[in-house]
Amino acid sequence: MSQVFSEETHRNLLARIPHCTGRELTDWMRTVEEGPCFLRFEEKVSWLRGEHDLAYGHAKAIIHEYDLRRAARRFG
Repeated sequence: MSQVFSEETHRNLLARIPHCTGRELTDWMRTVEEGPCFLRFEEKVSWLRGEHDLAYGHAKAIIHEYDLRRAARRFG
């Protein structure tokens, strides 16, 4: 997992996702969880963009947030 944006940019992108996509972030987390198992970050981003027609920045923010939450569950 890599930091793809500054923390502020990441939070701003996440806040805009519901407005820009019409779906809540929790819906996107579920979509990623139920999607195919890719190991590489960019593979996940490419899948999300291609499958759901998302902007590159939004897809990266969703995958990054998913990875952060998954890591927190593992170590929490």
